Formats: sequence, C-alpha cells, structure tokens
Amino acid sequence: MALERTLVLVKPDGVQRRLVGEIVGRLEKRGLRLVGLKMLQVTKELSRQHYAEHVSKPFYPMLEEFITSGPVVALVAEGPEAITVVRGMMGPTNGRQAAPGTIRGDFGLSRQMNLIHGSDGPDAAKKEIGVYFKAEELLDYDSPLGGTVCAGDEK
Repeated sequence: MALERTLVLVKPDGVQRRLVGEIVGRLEKRGLRLVGLKMLQVTKELSRQHYAEHVSKPFYPMLEEFITSGPVVALVAEGPEAITVVRGMMGPTNGRQAAPGTIRGDFGLSRQMNLIHGSDGPDAAKKEIGVYFKAEELLDYDSPLGGTVCAGDEK
C-alpha cells in the first residue's frame, strides 16, 4: 500500500458553517496524519491555478466566485492510500446523493456548495499541494501513535 499525501480544502461554506473542527477531526480519527494546515483567502489568481483545467468551462465563473467568497482551510493529510480514503470520506459531489456517514452526506444538500475538496489522484495531489503549500510548510514528524493505526506492512 502506498503512503500518500493529499490536499484537502474545507471550502468557504464549511468554514462559514463552522465545520472545520468536525471535518479535521474526522480525518484525524480515521488515522490520517496532518502534515500541513493553514487558513487563507483564495484569490482569483490562486483559483485559476488550482482549477486550471476548468477555467475555460462554462461553470468556472460560478466556481471561482464561490471559492473566493470567504476563507478556506487548506491541509495536507498523509496515510496509506490517503487520496482514496479522503475521497470516500467526502462522498459524492452532490450532498443530496451522498450516503449518511460521509462528510457531504451528513452536512450537505448542494452540488456546488459541497463543503470540501480532496485531490482526485496522485498527479492532482502533487500539483494541488504545490499550489497551496511551500515545501518547508509541510512537516515530517514521528507520531507515538504511528504503530497503532496500521500494521507495518500497510504503510
């Protein structure tokens, strides 16, 4: 199993609804390790960098308006198959279609205002982490709980 890092954003609606602690807590309780964390305001330039593949699409102006509408919390989570794990925890994009127990299923009713972003693959994760974090902002540290989350051959 691959030890991976993934970008997670708690989007403006998640911050405004005061769900940051709940979302971060779920990631930590699952066993993921936080290696970077910050709150910031996404600018139009940063939005275009992050969503470069969508800039020319008809829905992009609404996406940009939303992601720049308030602060976000950006974090990098690390763990075995972290990308797949986080995507599963998020649930489908549309909260109305998300199963209870997922973040969007428990807290969302919208397709557009969907609380959270998680990288959709290793290439996207690498790119997105680089958009939001400098290398020196990501910490590598030992956790005394490290051996209690996964067996040695699962890391």
